[in-house]
Amino acid sequence: MSASFSLPNPDTLIDALKAALGEQHVRTAEDDLALHIREERGLYQGRAIAVVRPGSTEEVAAVVRAAAAAGVPIVAQGGNTGLVGGGVPYGGIVLSMARMNRVRSVDSVNATMTVEAGCILADVQAAAHTEDMLFPLSLPSEGSCRIGGNLATNAGGTAVLRYGNARELVLGLEVVLADGRVWNGLKALRKDNTGYDLRNLFVGSEGTLGIITAAVLKLFPAPKVRATAFIGCDTPENALDVFARLRSEAGEALVAFEFLPRLAIEIVLRHAPGAVRPLAGDHAAYALIELSSPQSDANLEGLLETVLSTTIEDGTIGDATITGSEAQRAALWNLRERISDTQRYEGGSIKHDVSVPVSQVAAFIAEASQACEDAMPGVRPLAFGHFGDGNIHFNLSQPVGMEKDAFLSRWEMFNRIVHDIVHAMGGSISAEHGVGLIKRDELLRYKDPVALDLMHKLKTALDPHNILNPGKVLALGDDLPSSLPHGSPRPVLVS
Repeated sequence: MSASFSLPNPDTLIDALKAALGEQHVRTAEDDLALHIREERGLYQGRAIAVVRPGSTEEVAAVVRAAAAAGVPIVAQGGNTGLVGGGVPYGGIVLSMARMNRVRSVDSVNATMTVEAGCILADVQAAAHTEDMLFPLSLPSEGSCRIGGNLATNAGGTAVLRYGNARELVLGLEVVLADGRVWNGLKALRKDNTGYDLRNLFVGSEGTLGIITAAVLKLFPAPKVRATAFIGCDTPENALDVFARLRSEAGEALVAFEFLPRLAIEIVLRHAPGAVRPLAGDHAAYALIELSSPQSDANLEGLLETVLSTTIEDGTIGDATITGSEAQRAALWNLRERISDTQRYEGGSIKHDVSVPVSQVAAFIAEASQACEDAMPGVRPLAFGHFGDGNIHFNLSQPVGMEKDAFLSRWEMFNRIVHDIVHAMGGSISAEHGVGLIKRDELLRYKDPVALDLMHKLKTALDPHNILNPGKVLALGDDLPSSLPHGSPRPVLVS
């Protein structure tokens, strides 16, 4: 089972695509391709014969039928903001969803919205807001990522603690299958027990089983009151203690609990213009906390003050601030959201997106940090993320003065250290970014063999010729790059 990566006569397929979509929506020029064949962080460089831009589900189906007849692979692409190489093509066609960006309908009574896969996440949020509703998925890339990609990767974000991953935010899907048929599962039902749950088969499959073209999304009452705080403490264990107390006191009002180490604050303050130190003192660990409620009379600020005052009195935290304005709230969230992009100014970065049981997050940070420092003195662990759902972005910045290439060449060593600890704690090596290419081969080491066998059987059944995003999640093709950015052969763009 393998995809063909060359065409006997590519002009024949290109002509068929132009006839189906219109010549202006089939791009083959190098400048047009360049925008779609490089992973955002520059770790992977791919290739493609064309980028196509269908404007409807029927046109997506026509593209898939033509590609299937020619034996040519297809990579569906949203905003191309992925972090695991999942949207990089290695031959064949890039199917851009950019033109499929309509909000088809909003049902405020049913609390649902039907949108096309090319809708930018921020536009989906705005459409919900106009109905005094909330679509809670929120990511730093929400101004450019698209909802189809969010669903295909089962995106997480900062509100998972209250609302769940993307999987929990979708009721129905419309999907184009590998043979060009369209599965219309756009039901806005919260209860439907008529057989297998096909929706959840495609959510999180990273475009390897089908191409999501539209979705029915859940909406929620818009928050009327918010309270946001920033705390400083000595250890991740202290931060976890505060989280447990707030969860008990605030219940569902606790929307976000984001952990940040001192290094993250230092890097953002050093490289992000306008960033402001959140607390007067200096602390080893910090947390950004947010509560919200649709009830306009909810006293969330008072609740926060009570809990935080208690934790200051007993020494669990050293300092705290509660925002008094939207500008202050935005400044605190800016500190959190700028961590990933400012880290690049510190040199090479080896990143891990992992999860462990919430009760283990502090222990994981301590154990993994120590193990990495023992393996490479001077390496700078930067562990941050979503304490409330157990998802830690365990990043490593290169030692000061070390050559970037030399540091990145140890990617596999650090994978083994970090992922072995995650696995021993009953965790996952991919929490919210997906598997893509970068973690594909890691699955062979950590995934249950029976689960892998079932995944292979599903892929074979739904995509027997392996034309949908081949080489991602599962290694089934014959002409595919190494999964590691600095493996052999090296599919990397930059060092």
